[in-house]
Amino acid sequence: MNNYVKIFDTTLRDGEQSPGATMTSVEKLEVARALARLGVDIIEAGFPAASPDDLEAVRRIAQEVGNPPVSEPNARVPVIAGLARANKNDIDKAWQAVREAARPRIHTFLATSEIHMQHKLKMTREEVVQRVREMVAYASSLCDDVEFSPEDAGRSDPQFLYFVLGEAIKAGATTLNIPDTVGYTTPDEFGALIRGIIENTPGMHEGITISVHTHDDLGLATANALAGIKAGARQAEVTINGIGERAGNCSLEEVVMALKTRHPIFGLETGIDTTQLARISKLVSNYTSIPVQPNKAIVGANAFAHEAGIHQDGMLKHNLTYEIMRPEDVGVNQSRLVLGKHSGRHALRMRLAEMGHSLDDAELDKAFARFKELADRKKVITDLDLEALIADEFYRPRDIYALDGLQVACGTMGMPTATVRLRGPDGKIHTHAAIGTGPVDATYKAIDHIVKVPNTLLEFSVHAITEGIDALGEVTVRVQPKDGLTKFDAQSEVSYGRVFGGHGADTDIIVASAKAYLAALNKMITAQTEAAEARQHDYGVMLG
Repeated sequence: MNNYVKIFDTTLRDGEQSPGATMTSVEKLEVARALARLGVDIIEAGFPAASPDDLEAVRRIAQEVGNPPVSEPNARVPVIAGLARANKNDIDKAWQAVREAARPRIHTFLATSEIHMQHKLKMTREEVVQRVREMVAYASSLCDDVEFSPEDAGRSDPQFLYFVLGEAIKAGATTLNIPDTVGYTTPDEFGALIRGIIENTPGMHEGITISVHTHDDLGLATANALAGIKAGARQAEVTINGIGERAGNCSLEEVVMALKTRHPIFGLETGIDTTQLARISKLVSNYTSIPVQPNKAIVGANAFAHEAGIHQDGMLKHNLTYEIMRPEDVGVNQSRLVLGKHSGRHALRMRLAEMGHSLDDAELDKAFARFKELADRKKVITDLDLEALIADEFYRPRDIYALDGLQVACGTMGMPTATVRLRGPDGKIHTHAAIGTGPVDATYKAIDHIVKVPNTLLEFSVHAITEGIDALGEVTVRVQPKDGLTKFDAQSEVSYGRVFGGHGADTDIIVASAKAYLAALNKMITAQTEAAEARQHDYGVMLG
């Protein structure tokens, strides 16, 4: 058995299913490029049958990330996978999306637990087996690399599971992924399940990769994945920051750093450049508007912070007393290069390059202008300030409505009032003043009056990026459309249950709040417009 564990990242598919985490095709492409730089072996780029936009996003990732650059024809590129239910339509769309990659993969699945077969699929065991045979064989006729997942394997009858997996191998599956779909198993159970599959599945051979896909409903996703790997699995399906359905997926950074930090125990390797973990964590957090909790393992703000006196004393004497890994190993930069209003363009470019941000001249001009603006208000610009600045400038959604001016009046003696000036999609300036319970509420009411997209504010989160009275503030919001937002029916791409997130950063926390709210509303409007265009196209095809 080899000692290399393939890292299969499903941030762009399973991770994106986390409420509010939806990304545009452009954002998904940027995350895919970052995943390729990180060194993941397989990128599950999406679920092409879900929507035309998702198919197009996967196709672009297959073209642009799944092929080596012309200047480096022998460069290593990740496998690009598309998910498909076990039916021909889904498989055809997955193949259409990934076929232009140098190393394409079709990933198809069908449930095997009694609960799913009886209540969801309404299929017998015999029907499930026959469907697996037919659809895996069909996928194999299109693509040499086929992965099969028995959904809810963690609650499936092991003997039935062995038989189904054996039939998948006969039909041409090269990877067998074992999902603990609802996060139900414990590490001992899941490890035993993986051992049983390796030992008892008919036709198992060295060319077959056993994969693990675990969820965190009981907080055991990472423990279960590591138990499966220790039992012989050689592929781990994970997401950045552990985002995903319900309580989330197994976290990429946790599995990778556990294998690296406890190498004497596992004796296994991955191809991940761990120094990029903190950076890609921030990227995904910004694009999905899902903050990383401070106590998150590996990439949380407190992961390498020490406050207790005993801990601080030990750290001052030797860092190994309370740190089992170095911050630098995961890309948490401990240097304090001082940048301020006297710093030049070259210093900024070099610092950003060290942080992993390669900007062209036009992008550098924009970043430098924002940097100078910030430096006029803040004496020292730290790496965290730069990360927030880059995120706010380049990772935000396309501006439909942009903040052009904001003034608030508040305090104990008067009514909080906000006057907001926005530049609309037509280039015109719109101004409105509103009264609220506080400055943020007044600002949001003024924005609502101009933008006119009814919504419910589900979450408002604010925190300081750095220490000090001149700290840069970062705000994330999550909004949901209200009934009446659109005239689309339940088949629309914009469902009333969908959540949109926004992110904003500024030294003025009210300005950051306005930016975050506008970012979320811009995403909502974009999704609404795309849905209308798609339905108009479908209607035209039907009439034509």
